[in-house]
Amino acid sequence: METEALLREMEQYAQAHHVPILNEGGRRVFAEIVRERRPHRILEVGTAIGYSALLALSRTDEGAVLMSLELSAERLAVARSFLGRSAYAAQVTLLEGDAGTLLAGLAAQVTDPFDLVFLDAAKGQYPDYLAKSLPLLAREGVIVADNVLFRGYVRSEMRPPRRYRTIVKRLRQYLATVQAPPFATTVFERGDGLALTRRIYEET
Repeated sequence: METEALLREMEQYAQAHHVPILNEGGRRVFAEIVRERRPHRILEVGTAIGYSALLALSRTDEGAVLMSLELSAERLAVARSFLGRSAYAAQVTLLEGDAGTLLAGLAAQVTDPFDLVFLDAAKGQYPDYLAKSLPLLAREGVIVADNVLFRGYVRSEMRPPRRYRTIVKRLRQYLATVQAPPFATTVFERGDGLALTRRIYEET
């Protein structure tokens, strides 16, 4: 199926079934980052229905590969169905399980590092995902994290609702980490906040 038509179908499915995917502002920024970076190996934490996986593969160089981690078996089945209808089906590896556990295991299994890591799973786990993703990241690779401003609460002085306090606290921790050496981070405010992080290396 033609990629753009399939992406539109996935957007409609996500809206109808209340599945969180990149919103319009976020997807534009994400697509721009992928076009500019041209990653050959991509690691995604949080598959949902496979929307961002398809978007990434359709915006980078031909032959790129993507590995995606998802906790929900139900969502993974939907992702397999959608991605199986795409031109990129053979370029995607989907793994089911807890992302923190899977990331820790990948460190001992993956021999080729990833050029881009995309975080879009449990927001309260971003600091853990960051720590476990770094050993998997290529020297010049980048980490992109979605929803880092979380409905405006992360940068607001107002106290967030009780159910969001841990998430907001962890996202603030995440941003504090990636906005200080040895990292450099740009936060794009379109969408719900997309953070692009790279490592800084001292001149030798």
